[in-house]
Amino acid sequence: MTVTMIDSAARMRAMVSSPPEDWQNAACRLWQPMAGMYFFIPGGPDLAEVHAQNFGFGPDAAKEAILGAIDTLERADAWGRIERALDTGLRNLGSENPTLTLPELTVLLVLGDPTNKHFTNEIRGLSAFGGISGYIAITIWPTDEVLDRLEGIALHELHHNVRYSPGGVVWNPQTVTVGEHVVAEGLADLFAVDLVGQQGFTHFVSQESRTSDALLRRVSEGLDVTGMQDFAAWVLGDASARLFGATPVGVPTGAGYAAGARIATAYLDATGQSAASAVATPAAEILTVALPQLGLEMPTR
Repeated sequence: MTVTMIDSAARMRAMVSSPPEDWQNAACRLWQPMAGMYFFIPGGPDLAEVHAQNFGFGPDAAKEAILGAIDTLERADAWGRIERALDTGLRNLGSENPTLTLPELTVLLVLGDPTNKHFTNEIRGLSAFGGISGYIAITIWPTDEVLDRLEGIALHELHHNVRYSPGGVVWNPQTVTVGEHVVAEGLADLFAVDLVGQQGFTHFVSQESRTSDALLRRVSEGLDVTGMQDFAAWVLGDASARLFGATPVGVPTGAGYAAGARIATAYLDATGQSAASAVATPAAEILTVALPQLGLEMPTR
């Protein structure tokens, strides 16, 4: 049960300093330790493209801005804080789930593209992924808001990572539902909140969304949707749906996180469990308990 933080500061500085003809190779070197996350791609991924898909800064980004942001991360002890948070989270999950095998983690912290308006404005400088066992990628722009939440961001992704590790929930792309994704986001936020307080809540979700009964009802209408191409709309919201070429469903950014937190809270309150102890609980079980508590029903198509 170890956490390996990639020395991405040095690798990002090398990217910024590389000549244009070597920039893609430098991006690949940054992401190379994460290549195992894409085991399902025959022949392996184009890691420079992976960097771009994760909102990573591009070759035309202002050198001074990127170097300054790296300095900001170092002054904030970003790598150390993330590592310590993950160590704490792993201990907590292990104590609550002694039969689970916890993953050995490789973690990449990378700067996003400060010129991408969706990244900086809509999702407020955060895009992270922890859904493949053993790997966590965190793309950020170091605003004060993001820096204050580094531990919460890391813990959220850790919960996903353990949930989808061997012995946990199986994410089958052919059968997985929006309900699983929504429940997972809710549990992950609540796990982070349990360990770091209100900074555990994902910051691009508005308070209005978190308390809206109309939003909760709307998201509940999509809980049985399958087909991962539609998940962005229900979970991330209409703006992300449009960005990724999906059909909007009439919900704001982070709708699935907001609904998921309410659903997960209803389940935990009813059962006396914690977000940590429920890390491997199937979404169907959680929804069966939670939805009636919220006056909702599981949709059927």
